[in-house]
Amino acid sequence: MNFLAKLKETAFSVIPIAIIILLLGIFVVPMGKSNIVEFLLGTVFVIAGLSIFLLGVDLSILPVGEKTGAVITSKRNLPLLLGIAFIVGFVITMSEPDVQLLAIQVTNVSPGLNKLLLVLAISIGIGLFTALGLLRTVFNLKLNVIFIISYAAVFLMFFFGNKNLQNVAFDAGGATTGPMTVPFIMALGIGVAAVQENRKSDSENSSFGLTGIASIGPVCAVLLYGMLHQAFSGESAQSQITESSAQEIFSSIWQRIPSTLIEVTYSLVPLLILIIIFQIIFLKMPPVQFFRVILGLLYSFIGLTLYLTGAKHGFIEAGTFIGSSLANKMQTSAQIWKFALYGISIILGALTVLAEPAVQVLTGQVESLSNGTIKKNVMLVALSGGIALALLLSMIRVLNGLPLWYFIVPGYALSLLLSLFCPPLFVAIAFDSGGVASGPMTSTFILAFMLGTSSVCGGNPLTDGFGVIALVAMMPLLTIQILGIIFKLKQNKAGGEK
Repeated sequence: MNFLAKLKETAFSVIPIAIIILLLGIFVVPMGKSNIVEFLLGTVFVIAGLSIFLLGVDLSILPVGEKTGAVITSKRNLPLLLGIAFIVGFVITMSEPDVQLLAIQVTNVSPGLNKLLLVLAISIGIGLFTALGLLRTVFNLKLNVIFIISYAAVFLMFFFGNKNLQNVAFDAGGATTGPMTVPFIMALGIGVAAVQENRKSDSENSSFGLTGIASIGPVCAVLLYGMLHQAFSGESAQSQITESSAQEIFSSIWQRIPSTLIEVTYSLVPLLILIIIFQIIFLKMPPVQFFRVILGLLYSFIGLTLYLTGAKHGFIEAGTFIGSSLANKMQTSAQIWKFALYGISIILGALTVLAEPAVQVLTGQVESLSNGTIKKNVMLVALSGGIALALLLSMIRVLNGLPLWYFIVPGYALSLLLSLFCPPLFVAIAFDSGGVASGPMTSTFILAFMLGTSSVCGGNPLTDGFGVIALVAMMPLLTIQILGIIFKLKQNKAGGEK
Protein backbone atom coordinates (compact mmCIF):
# COMPACT_ATOMS: atom_id res chain seq x y z
CA MET A 1 0.00 0.00 0.00
CA ASN A 2 2.44 2.67 -1.20
CA PHE A 3 0.93 6.08 -0.48
CA LEU A 4 3.61 7.90 -2.47
CA ALA A 5 2.82 5.80 -5.53
CA LYS A 6 -0.89 6.65 -5.25
CA LEU A 7 -0.02 10.32 -4.68
CA LYS A 8 2.07 10.36 -7.85
CA GLU A 9 -0.65 8.61 -9.86
CA THR A 10 -3.34 11.00 -8.62
CA ALA A 11 -1.21 14.10 -9.21
CA PHE A 12 -0.59 13.10 -12.83
CA SER A 13 -4.37 12.68 -13.25
CA VAL A 14 -5.57 15.92 -11.65
CA ILE A 15 -2.84 18.44 -12.50
CA PRO A 16 -3.59 18.57 -16.27
CA ILE A 17 -7.23 19.54 -15.52
CA ALA A 18 -6.10 22.16 -13.00
CA ILE A 19 -3.71 23.64 -15.58
CA ILE A 20 -6.51 23.98 -18.15
CA ILE A 21 -8.77 25.69 -15.59
CA LEU A 22 -5.96 28.02 -14.52
CA LEU A 23 -5.20 29.00 -18.12
CA LEU A 24 -8.87 29.79 -18.67
CA GLY A 25 -9.09 31.65 -15.34
CA ILE A 26 -6.02 33.76 -16.03
CA PHE A 27 -6.14 34.53 -19.75
CA VAL A 28 -9.74 33.98 -20.96
CA VAL A 29 -12.18 34.69 -18.10
CA PRO A 30 -10.05 36.24 -15.31
CA MET A 31 -11.01 34.93 -11.85
CA GLY A 32 -8.84 37.23 -9.72
CA LYS A 33 -5.74 36.45 -7.66
CA SER A 34 -7.53 35.45 -4.44
CA ASN A 35 -9.89 33.15 -6.34
CA ILE A 36 -6.99 31.48 -8.14
CA VAL A 37 -5.21 30.91 -4.81
CA GLU A 38 -8.33 29.26 -3.41
CA PHE A 39 -8.66 27.10 -6.51
CA LEU A 40 -5.05 25.99 -6.15
CA LEU A 41 -5.76 25.12 -2.51
CA GLY A 42 -8.77 23.09 -3.68
CA THR A 43 -6.54 21.27 -6.16
CA VAL A 44 -4.15 20.30 -3.36
CA PHE A 45 -7.14 19.00 -1.37
CA VAL A 46 -8.32 16.93 -4.32
CA ILE A 47 -4.92 15.34 -4.96
CA ALA A 48 -4.21 14.57 -1.30
CA GLY A 49 -7.77 13.45 -0.58
CA LEU A 50 -8.02 11.15 -3.59
CA SER A 51 -4.70 9.51 -2.74
CA ILE A 52 -5.69 8.88 0.88
CA PHE A 53 -9.15 7.68 -0.16
CA LEU A 54 -7.78 5.13 -2.64
CA LEU A 55 -5.42 3.84 0.06
CA GLY A 56 -8.43 3.42 2.37
CA VAL A 57 -10.37 1.59 -0.35
CA ASP A 58 -7.57 -0.96 -0.69
CA LEU A 59 -7.45 -1.54 3.06
CA SER A 60 -11.16 -1.71 3.86
CA ILE A 61 -13.87 -1.54 1.22
CA LEU A 62 -12.44 -3.99 -1.32
CA PRO A 63 -11.51 -6.82 1.09
CA VAL A 64 -14.78 -6.52 3.03
CA GLY A 65 -16.82 -6.60 -0.17
CA GLU A 66 -15.00 -9.65 -1.51
CA LYS A 67 -15.24 -11.54 1.79
CA THR A 68 -18.92 -10.69 2.19
CA GLY A 69 -19.74 -11.94 -1.31
CA ALA A 70 -17.73 -15.12 -0.86
CA VAL A 71 -19.08 -15.96 2.63
CA ILE A 72 -22.73 -15.33 1.78
CA THR A 73 -22.53 -17.25 -1.50
CA SER A 74 -20.87 -20.24 0.20
CA LYS A 75 -23.94 -20.58 2.42
CA ARG A 76 -25.95 -21.53 -0.69
CA ASN A 77 -28.90 -19.45 0.49
CA LEU A 78 -30.22 -17.48 -2.47
CA PRO A 79 -32.81 -15.37 -0.55
CA LEU A 80 -30.08 -14.40 1.95
CA LEU A 81 -27.71 -13.46 -0.88
CA LEU A 82 -30.29 -11.30 -2.65
CA GLY A 83 -31.44 -9.70 0.61
CA ILE A 84 -27.88 -8.77 1.57
CA ALA A 85 -27.25 -7.45 -1.94
CA PHE A 86 -30.29 -5.19 -1.69
CA ILE A 87 -29.29 -3.93 1.78
CA VAL A 88 -25.70 -3.28 0.71
CA GLY A 89 -26.78 -1.44 -2.44
CA PHE A 90 -29.39 0.60 -0.56
CA VAL A 91 -27.19 1.58 2.41
CA ILE A 92 -24.13 2.49 0.38
CA THR A 93 -26.16 4.54 -2.10
CA MET A 94 -27.80 6.47 0.73
CA SER A 95 -24.22 7.14 1.88
CA GLU A 96 -22.94 8.09 -1.57
CA PRO A 97 -21.89 11.78 -1.64
CA ASP A 98 -22.52 12.01 -5.39
CA VAL A 99 -26.18 11.08 -4.85
CA GLN A 100 -26.61 13.79 -2.20
CA LEU A 101 -24.91 16.31 -4.47
CA LEU A 102 -27.07 15.44 -7.47
CA ALA A 103 -30.28 15.59 -5.39
CA ILE A 104 -29.30 19.00 -4.02
CA GLN A 105 -28.64 20.40 -7.50
CA VAL A 106 -31.90 18.98 -8.83
CA THR A 107 -34.02 20.36 -5.98
CA ASN A 108 -32.24 23.72 -6.24
CA VAL A 109 -33.56 24.21 -9.76
CA SER A 110 -36.86 22.42 -9.09
CA PRO A 111 -38.01 23.03 -5.47
CA GLY A 112 -41.24 21.11 -6.08
CA LEU A 113 -39.31 17.85 -5.90
CA ASN A 114 -38.58 16.20 -2.56
CA LYS A 115 -34.86 15.60 -1.97
CA LEU A 116 -35.34 12.72 0.49
CA LEU A 117 -37.81 10.90 -1.77
CA LEU A 118 -35.46 11.34 -4.72
CA VAL A 119 -32.51 9.89 -2.76
CA LEU A 120 -34.69 7.02 -1.47
CA ALA A 121 -35.87 6.21 -5.00
CA ILE A 122 -32.29 6.14 -6.30
CA SER A 123 -31.13 3.95 -3.39
CA ILE A 124 -33.97 1.46 -3.85
CA GLY A 125 -33.16 1.26 -7.56
CA ILE A 126 -29.50 0.48 -6.87
CA GLY A 127 -30.45 -2.11 -4.24
CA LEU A 128 -32.88 -3.97 -6.51
CA PHE A 129 -30.57 -4.03 -9.52
CA THR A 130 -27.55 -5.01 -7.41
CA ALA A 131 -29.59 -8.05 -6.39
CA LEU A 132 -30.46 -8.66 -10.05
CA GLY A 133 -26.78 -8.43 -10.96
CA LEU A 134 -25.80 -11.05 -8.39
CA LEU A 135 -28.67 -13.26 -9.54
CA ARG A 136 -27.17 -13.07 -13.01
CA THR A 137 -23.78 -14.13 -11.59
CA VAL A 138 -25.22 -17.05 -9.62
CA PHE A 139 -27.12 -18.47 -12.60
CA ASN A 140 -24.48 -17.43 -15.17
CA LEU A 141 -27.05 -15.56 -17.27
CA LYS A 142 -25.96 -13.82 -20.47
CA LEU A 143 -25.09 -10.22 -19.66
CA ASN A 144 -26.09 -8.72 -23.02
CA VAL A 145 -29.57 -10.29 -22.75
CA ILE A 146 -30.10 -8.65 -19.33
CA PHE A 147 -28.96 -5.29 -20.70
CA ILE A 148 -31.23 -5.51 -23.76
CA ILE A 149 -34.31 -6.36 -21.67
CA SER A 150 -33.51 -3.77 -18.98
CA TYR A 151 -32.87 -0.91 -21.38
CA ALA A 152 -35.98 -1.78 -23.38
CA ALA A 153 -37.95 -1.23 -20.15
CA VAL A 154 -35.99 1.98 -19.44
CA PHE A 155 -36.79 3.54 -22.81
CA LEU A 156 -40.44 2.53 -22.57
CA MET A 157 -40.64 4.43 -19.28
CA PHE A 158 -38.52 7.25 -20.75
CA PHE A 159 -40.97 8.12 -23.53
CA PHE A 160 -44.03 7.99 -21.28
CA GLY A 161 -42.48 9.58 -18.21
CA ASN A 162 -42.18 13.09 -16.78
CA LYS A 163 -40.36 15.12 -19.43
CA ASN A 164 -38.58 17.29 -16.84
CA LEU A 165 -37.05 14.31 -15.06
CA GLN A 166 -35.93 12.28 -18.07
CA ASN A 167 -32.44 13.81 -18.11
CA VAL A 168 -32.14 13.69 -14.32
CA ALA A 169 -33.01 9.98 -14.39
CA PHE A 170 -30.15 9.13 -16.73
CA ASP A 171 -27.82 11.40 -14.76
CA ALA A 172 -28.79 9.50 -11.60
CA GLY A 173 -27.67 6.25 -13.22
CA GLY A 174 -24.18 7.68 -13.64
CA ALA A 175 -23.90 9.69 -10.43
CA THR A 176 -24.84 6.81 -8.12
CA THR A 177 -21.85 4.70 -9.12
CA GLY A 178 -19.36 6.91 -7.31
CA PRO A 179 -16.33 6.52 -5.02
CA MET A 180 -18.24 4.69 -2.26
CA THR A 181 -20.63 2.55 -4.31
CA VAL A 182 -18.35 1.19 -7.04
CA PRO A 183 -15.57 -0.37 -4.90
CA PHE A 184 -18.01 -2.20 -2.61
CA ILE A 185 -20.38 -3.40 -5.35
CA MET A 186 -17.50 -4.56 -7.58
CA ALA A 187 -15.81 -6.35 -4.68
CA LEU A 188 -19.10 -7.99 -3.71
CA GLY A 189 -19.53 -9.25 -7.26
CA ILE A 190 -15.96 -10.57 -7.38
CA GLY A 191 -16.49 -12.42 -4.12
CA VAL A 192 -19.67 -14.06 -5.42
CA ALA A 193 -18.06 -15.00 -8.74
CA ALA A 194 -15.05 -16.53 -6.99
CA VAL A 195 -17.08 -19.33 -5.38
CA GLN A 196 -19.15 -20.33 -8.40
CA GLU A 197 -18.67 -23.85 -9.72
CA ASN A 198 -17.71 -22.55 -13.17
CA ARG A 199 -15.22 -19.98 -11.86
CA LYS A 200 -12.25 -21.53 -13.64
CA SER A 201 -13.74 -21.04 -17.07
CA ASP A 202 -15.79 -17.90 -16.62
CA SER A 203 -14.64 -16.05 -13.51
CA GLU A 204 -13.50 -12.94 -15.37
CA ASN A 205 -16.82 -12.55 -17.17
CA SER A 206 -18.77 -13.05 -13.93
CA SER A 207 -16.60 -10.63 -11.97
CA PHE A 208 -17.62 -7.65 -14.10
CA GLY A 209 -20.95 -6.24 -15.19
CA LEU A 210 -22.50 -5.81 -11.74
CA THR A 211 -21.85 -2.06 -11.67
CA GLY A 212 -23.34 -1.70 -15.15
CA ILE A 213 -26.49 -3.57 -14.12
CA ALA A 214 -26.76 -1.67 -10.83
CA SER A 215 -26.59 1.71 -12.60
CA ILE A 216 -29.80 0.90 -14.52
CA GLY A 217 -31.80 0.82 -11.27
CA PRO A 218 -31.67 4.56 -10.49
CA VAL A 219 -32.79 5.41 -14.03
CA CYS A 220 -35.92 3.27 -13.67
CA ALA A 221 -36.52 4.49 -10.11
CA VAL A 222 -36.28 8.21 -10.96
CA LEU A 223 -38.47 7.78 -14.06
CA LEU A 224 -41.06 6.03 -11.88
CA TYR A 225 -40.73 8.74 -9.23
CA GLY A 226 -41.32 11.34 -11.96
CA MET A 227 -44.47 9.58 -13.10
CA LEU A 228 -45.84 9.41 -9.54
CA HIS A 229 -44.87 13.01 -8.81
CA GLN A 230 -46.62 14.21 -11.94
CA ALA A 231 -49.72 12.12 -11.20
CA PHE A 232 -50.14 13.18 -7.56
CA SER A 233 -49.05 16.80 -7.90
CA GLY A 234 -50.95 17.36 -11.12
CA GLU A 235 -48.09 19.35 -12.60
CA SER A 236 -44.60 18.95 -13.94
CA ALA A 237 -41.56 20.12 -12.06
CA GLN A 238 -40.80 23.72 -12.92
CA SER A 239 -37.14 24.59 -13.25
CA GLN A 240 -35.64 27.62 -11.63
CA ILE A 241 -32.18 29.06 -11.76
CA THR A 242 -31.00 32.45 -10.65
CA GLU A 243 -28.13 34.63 -11.69
CA SER A 244 -26.86 34.68 -8.12
CA SER A 245 -26.10 30.96 -8.32
CA ALA A 246 -23.49 31.74 -10.97
CA GLN A 247 -22.13 34.78 -9.13
CA GLU A 248 -21.65 33.43 -5.60
CA ILE A 249 -18.16 32.20 -6.33
CA PHE A 250 -15.18 31.18 -4.25
CA SER A 251 -15.96 31.70 -0.55
CA SER A 252 -13.17 30.50 1.73
CA ILE A 253 -12.47 26.80 1.29
CA TRP A 254 -11.41 26.46 4.91
CA GLN A 255 -14.88 27.48 6.09
CA ARG A 256 -16.40 24.67 4.01
CA ILE A 257 -14.51 21.80 5.66
CA PRO A 258 -16.88 21.41 8.68
CA SER A 259 -19.97 21.01 6.49
CA THR A 260 -18.19 18.49 4.27
CA LEU A 261 -16.96 16.68 7.39
CA ILE A 262 -20.57 16.26 8.53
CA GLU A 263 -21.63 15.10 5.06
CA VAL A 264 -18.88 12.46 4.91
CA THR A 265 -19.73 11.33 8.46
CA TYR A 266 -23.33 10.71 7.39
CA SER A 267 -21.95 8.89 4.35
CA LEU A 268 -19.61 6.54 6.19
CA VAL A 269 -21.43 5.82 9.46
CA PRO A 270 -24.07 3.57 7.78
CA LEU A 271 -21.25 1.71 6.03
CA LEU A 272 -19.35 1.33 9.30
CA ILE A 273 -22.46 -0.08 11.00
CA LEU A 274 -23.00 -2.48 8.08
CA ILE A 275 -19.40 -3.72 8.25
CA ILE A 276 -19.63 -4.25 12.03
CA ILE A 277 -22.85 -6.26 11.63
CA PHE A 278 -21.29 -8.34 8.82
CA GLN A 279 -18.19 -8.91 10.97
CA ILE A 280 -20.27 -10.22 13.88
CA ILE A 281 -22.64 -12.39 11.82
CA PHE A 282 -20.74 -13.47 8.69
CA LEU A 283 -17.12 -12.42 8.33
CA LYS A 284 -15.55 -13.08 11.76
CA MET A 285 -12.20 -11.66 10.64
CA PRO A 286 -9.22 -11.91 13.02
CA PRO A 287 -8.75 -8.78 15.20
CA VAL A 288 -5.66 -7.66 13.28
CA GLN A 289 -7.45 -7.88 9.94
CA PHE A 290 -10.55 -6.14 11.28
CA PHE A 291 -8.33 -3.36 12.68
CA ARG A 292 -6.89 -2.87 9.18
CA VAL A 293 -10.43 -2.52 7.83
CA ILE A 294 -11.29 0.13 10.44
CA LEU A 295 -8.01 1.91 9.70
CA GLY A 296 -8.89 1.85 6.01
CA LEU A 297 -12.29 3.40 6.76
CA LEU A 298 -10.52 6.13 8.70
CA TYR A 299 -8.30 6.80 5.69
CA SER A 300 -11.39 6.85 3.47
CA PHE A 301 -13.06 9.31 5.87
CA ILE A 302 -10.10 11.70 5.80
CA GLY A 303 -9.51 11.31 2.08
CA LEU A 304 -13.15 11.74 1.08
CA THR A 305 -13.48 14.84 3.26
CA LEU A 306 -10.47 16.49 1.63
CA TYR A 307 -11.46 15.33 -1.86
CA LEU A 308 -15.06 16.56 -1.70
CA THR A 309 -14.04 19.85 -0.10
CA GLY A 310 -11.66 20.56 -2.94
CA ALA A 311 -13.94 19.21 -5.68
CA LYS A 312 -17.19 20.84 -4.58
CA HIS A 313 -15.85 24.15 -3.35
CA GLY A 314 -12.97 24.56 -5.75
CA PHE A 315 -13.81 22.75 -8.97
CA ILE A 316 -17.60 23.14 -8.91
CA GLU A 317 -17.43 26.89 -8.35
CA ALA A 318 -14.75 27.26 -10.99
CA GLY A 319 -16.93 25.26 -13.39
CA THR A 320 -19.96 27.48 -12.80
CA PHE A 321 -17.93 30.66 -13.19
CA ILE A 322 -16.08 29.57 -16.33
CA GLY A 323 -19.17 28.11 -18.00
CA SER A 324 -21.33 31.19 -17.41
CA SER A 325 -18.50 33.60 -18.32
CA LEU A 326 -17.71 31.86 -21.61
CA ALA A 327 -21.42 31.73 -22.48
CA ASN A 328 -21.68 35.47 -21.79
CA LYS A 329 -18.82 36.08 -24.21
CA MET A 330 -20.59 33.95 -26.82
CA GLN A 331 -23.78 36.00 -26.36
CA THR A 332 -22.04 39.36 -26.78
CA SER A 333 -19.18 38.57 -29.15
CA ALA A 334 -18.35 36.65 -32.32
CA GLN A 335 -19.31 33.04 -32.94
CA ILE A 336 -15.72 32.07 -32.30
CA TRP A 337 -16.63 31.68 -28.61
CA LYS A 338 -19.14 29.02 -29.53
CA PHE A 339 -16.38 26.94 -31.10
CA ALA A 340 -14.14 27.77 -28.13
CA LEU A 341 -16.74 26.20 -25.84
CA TYR A 342 -16.74 23.11 -28.03
CA GLY A 343 -12.95 22.86 -27.90
CA ILE A 344 -12.80 23.42 -24.15
CA SER A 345 -15.45 20.72 -23.63
CA ILE A 346 -13.35 18.20 -25.58
CA ILE A 347 -10.21 18.97 -23.58
CA LEU A 348 -11.99 18.87 -20.24
CA GLY A 349 -13.71 15.60 -21.12
CA ALA A 350 -10.44 13.95 -22.09
CA LEU A 351 -8.79 14.95 -18.82
CA THR A 352 -11.60 14.90 -16.26
CA VAL A 353 -12.24 11.15 -16.43
CA LEU A 354 -8.65 10.52 -15.34
CA ALA A 355 -9.36 12.24 -12.01
CA GLU A 356 -12.37 10.08 -11.17
CA PRO A 357 -11.46 7.83 -8.21
CA ALA A 358 -13.76 4.99 -9.30
CA VAL A 359 -12.07 4.88 -12.72
CA GLN A 360 -8.71 4.33 -11.03
CA VAL A 361 -10.23 1.49 -8.96
CA LEU A 362 -11.94 -0.17 -11.94
CA THR A 363 -9.01 -0.03 -14.37
CA GLY A 364 -6.65 -1.39 -11.72
CA GLN A 365 -8.97 -4.31 -10.95
CA VAL A 366 -9.45 -5.04 -14.66
CA GLU A 367 -5.68 -5.23 -15.24
CA SER A 368 -5.27 -7.45 -12.17
CA LEU A 369 -8.11 -9.88 -12.92
CA SER A 370 -7.16 -10.15 -16.60
CA ASN A 371 -3.56 -10.98 -15.57
CA GLY A 372 -2.30 -7.96 -17.45
CA THR A 373 -4.01 -8.85 -20.73
CA ILE A 374 -6.05 -5.63 -20.61
CA LYS A 375 -3.64 -2.84 -19.75
CA LYS A 376 -4.80 -0.06 -17.45
CA ASN A 377 -3.33 2.67 -19.66
CA VAL A 378 -5.11 1.33 -22.75
CA MET A 379 -8.44 1.47 -20.95
CA LEU A 380 -7.73 5.00 -19.69
CA VAL A 381 -6.97 6.23 -23.21
CA ALA A 382 -10.18 4.67 -24.57
CA LEU A 383 -12.26 6.14 -21.73
CA SER A 384 -10.63 9.53 -22.16
CA GLY A 385 -11.51 9.69 -25.86
CA GLY A 386 -15.08 8.59 -25.21
CA ILE A 387 -15.68 11.17 -22.47
CA ALA A 388 -14.19 13.92 -24.66
CA LEU A 389 -16.81 13.11 -27.30
CA ALA A 390 -19.52 12.95 -24.62
CA LEU A 391 -18.76 16.48 -23.41
CA LEU A 392 -18.69 17.79 -26.97
CA LEU A 393 -22.17 16.33 -27.57
CA SER A 394 -23.34 17.77 -24.24
CA MET A 395 -22.19 21.27 -25.16
CA ILE A 396 -23.84 20.95 -28.58
CA ARG A 397 -27.07 20.04 -26.74
CA VAL A 398 -26.81 23.00 -24.34
CA LEU A 399 -26.02 25.64 -26.97
CA ASN A 400 -28.61 24.40 -29.49
CA GLY A 401 -31.38 23.20 -27.15
CA LEU A 402 -31.44 19.65 -28.52
CA PRO A 403 -33.35 16.89 -26.65
CA LEU A 404 -31.27 14.30 -24.83
CA TRP A 405 -33.04 11.40 -26.53
CA TYR A 406 -31.52 12.45 -29.89
CA PHE A 407 -28.24 11.12 -28.50
CA ILE A 408 -29.23 8.59 -25.84
CA VAL A 409 -31.52 6.37 -27.94
CA PRO A 410 -29.15 5.75 -30.89
CA GLY A 411 -26.16 5.56 -28.52
CA TYR A 412 -27.62 2.82 -26.34
CA ALA A 413 -29.10 1.03 -29.35
CA LEU A 414 -25.63 0.88 -30.91
CA SER A 415 -24.02 -0.24 -27.64
CA LEU A 416 -26.54 -3.09 -27.28
CA LEU A 417 -25.91 -4.08 -30.90
CA LEU A 418 -22.15 -4.12 -30.31
CA SER A 419 -22.68 -6.40 -27.31
CA LEU A 420 -23.74 -9.16 -29.71
CA PHE A 421 -20.30 -9.13 -31.40
CA CYS A 422 -18.01 -8.08 -28.57
CA PRO A 423 -16.27 -10.58 -26.22
CA PRO A 424 -18.41 -11.02 -23.06
CA LEU A 425 -15.61 -9.77 -20.78
CA PHE A 426 -15.38 -6.48 -22.67
CA VAL A 427 -19.18 -6.12 -22.64
CA ALA A 428 -19.16 -6.41 -18.86
CA ILE A 429 -16.23 -4.01 -18.48
CA ALA A 430 -17.83 -1.50 -20.87
CA PHE A 431 -21.08 -1.26 -18.93
CA ASP A 432 -19.13 -1.06 -15.65
CA SER A 433 -17.01 1.73 -17.14
CA GLY A 434 -20.15 3.66 -18.07
CA GLY A 435 -21.05 3.88 -14.41
CA VAL A 436 -17.65 4.64 -12.95
CA ALA A 437 -16.64 7.27 -15.52
CA SER A 438 -19.33 9.60 -14.23
CA GLY A 439 -18.13 10.14 -10.67
CA PRO A 440 -17.48 13.11 -8.34
CA MET A 441 -15.51 15.23 -10.81
CA THR A 442 -18.27 14.93 -13.41
CA SER A 443 -21.03 15.51 -10.85
CA THR A 444 -19.29 18.64 -9.61
CA PHE A 445 -17.08 20.49 -12.10
CA ILE A 446 -18.54 19.25 -15.40
CA LEU A 447 -22.21 19.48 -14.35
CA ALA A 448 -21.61 22.97 -12.92
CA PHE A 449 -19.87 23.99 -16.16
CA MET A 450 -22.89 22.90 -18.22
CA LEU A 451 -25.46 24.41 -15.81
CA GLY A 452 -23.56 27.72 -15.82
CA THR A 453 -23.54 27.76 -19.62
CA SER A 454 -27.22 26.78 -19.80
CA SER A 455 -28.31 29.52 -17.37
CA VAL A 456 -26.72 32.26 -19.49
CA CYS A 457 -28.09 30.81 -22.73
CA GLY A 458 -31.63 30.93 -21.27
CA GLY A 459 -32.09 27.17 -21.26
CA ASN A 460 -34.10 24.99 -18.92
CA PRO A 461 -31.48 23.35 -16.66
CA LEU A 462 -33.62 20.25 -16.11
CA THR A 463 -33.84 19.56 -19.84
CA ASP A 464 -30.62 21.24 -21.06
CA GLY A 465 -28.03 21.44 -18.26
CA PHE A 466 -28.79 18.02 -16.81
CA GLY A 467 -28.04 15.12 -19.12
CA VAL A 468 -24.27 15.59 -19.28
CA ILE A 469 -23.67 12.79 -16.75
CA ALA A 470 -25.89 10.53 -18.86
CA LEU A 471 -23.76 11.08 -21.97
CA VAL A 472 -20.56 10.63 -19.98
CA ALA A 473 -21.92 7.30 -18.72
CA MET A 474 -22.98 6.23 -22.24
CA MET A 475 -19.80 6.82 -24.24
CA PRO A 476 -17.59 4.19 -22.53
CA LEU A 477 -20.18 1.58 -23.52
CA LEU A 478 -19.27 2.29 -27.13
CA THR A 479 -15.52 2.92 -26.84
CA ILE A 480 -14.69 -0.09 -24.63
CA GLN A 481 -16.77 -2.48 -26.74
CA ILE A 482 -15.06 -1.21 -29.89
CA LEU A 483 -11.76 -1.82 -28.09
CA GLY A 484 -12.98 -5.34 -27.29
CA ILE A 485 -13.85 -6.06 -30.90
CA ILE A 486 -10.40 -4.84 -32.00
CA PHE A 487 -8.83 -7.02 -29.30
CA LYS A 488 -10.84 -10.03 -30.57
CA LEU A 489 -9.80 -9.42 -34.18
CA LYS A 490 -6.14 -9.22 -33.18
CA GLN A 491 -6.42 -12.47 -31.23
CA ASN A 492 -8.07 -14.19 -34.20
CA LYS A 493 -5.35 -12.86 -36.52
CA ALA A 494 -2.60 -14.06 -34.18
CA GLY A 495 -4.25 -17.46 -33.94
CA GLY A 496 -4.50 -17.69 -37.74
CA GLU A 497 -0.83 -16.88 -38.21
CA LYS A 498 0.13 -19.74 -35.90
